[in-house]
Amino acid sequence: MGDPVYAPDILGGGFEATTLTLRDDAEGPAVATLVRRRADAPTRRAVLYVHGFNDYFFQTHLADFHTGLGFDFYALDLRSYGRSLRPHRLTNYIDDLGRYAEELDEAARVVKEVEGHDVLLVNGHSTGGLVTALWAHHRAGRGVVDGLFLNSPFLDLNAPLVTRTVGVRAVHAARHYVAQRPVPGALGGGYGQSLHRDHHGEWAFDTEWKSLAGLPAYAGWVAAVHRGHRAVARGLAIDVPVLVMASAASVDGRVWSEALHHADAVLDANRIALLAPRLGRHVTIVRIEGGMHDLVLSGAPVRDRVFGELRRWIGAYLATSAKSATPSG
Repeated sequence: MGDPVYAPDILGGGFEATTLTLRDDAEGPAVATLVRRRADAPTRRAVLYVHGFNDYFFQTHLADFHTGLGFDFYALDLRSYGRSLRPHRLTNYIDDLGRYAEELDEAARVVKEVEGHDVLLVNGHSTGGLVTALWAHHRAGRGVVDGLFLNSPFLDLNAPLVTRTVGVRAVHAARHYVAQRPVPGALGGGYGQSLHRDHHGEWAFDTEWKSLAGLPAYAGWVAAVHRGHRAVARGLAIDVPVLVMASAASVDGRVWSEALHHADAVLDANRIALLAPRLGRHVTIVRIEGGMHDLVLSGAPVRDRVFGELRRWIGAYLATSAKSATPSG
């Protein structure tokens, strides 16, 4: 692939975006989108953010935090998500998480080889946390990733044991026949309402790209995620420092309640903490009291704690010269 050509991004405020053209897959032509915002001063350190399911990059205050620490900020909208969604593609769908390695590899090439960064911190949220953990595992020893920050990573289903085992195995066995058939259990509307400023939250985002009611999970996607979960359960060999953050508690997110502002309404936070040590040999686990599923979208006092923990971890493991910064928002 050639060098990227950036244009102003929909977020404005110094954000730029470039389209990464990918190989055709089963759904035809595919693209991903790399969003960039430079730090105020030239730097050779960068962070690459990867969103979760039913999501895209819109968290400008996350970029504020990293650029304030002297990192150039990048975010990737994966194929069939957000800026990268095209009319002929099934929203948010993929049947093999490993296919995302193509856009992750290309984004890392742009950040490191083309734009000259020596340090790359990868930040994955929810399903993006699972995807980036698997990718970092498969790129171990190549010097691509220098650190991994996982914000409420999707390391296991938030479901009873029988669903996580017998039910998912049944979907996996039938995946070739019903790959694009929705399966029961889509996320309800409570979590989305807890975030959006037109309902019970404080954030503005495009509800065509991040649906308030949630989106269906298709059998092929569930099977792909299941294979990723099995790999985590067996143990990964990520060879760089990993920071895993999760809420201190979980809550049912299908229907709005005030409790959704103070706990993970999507995943089982205890399962995240239990499985995190299997990611690699150097894993730091931090539980955030009062944290929402996307920890950086929690209320201001909570996200200040999130950014404080992240700042300390970066200072310890990635950037001894990192400047102090106060996250905006």
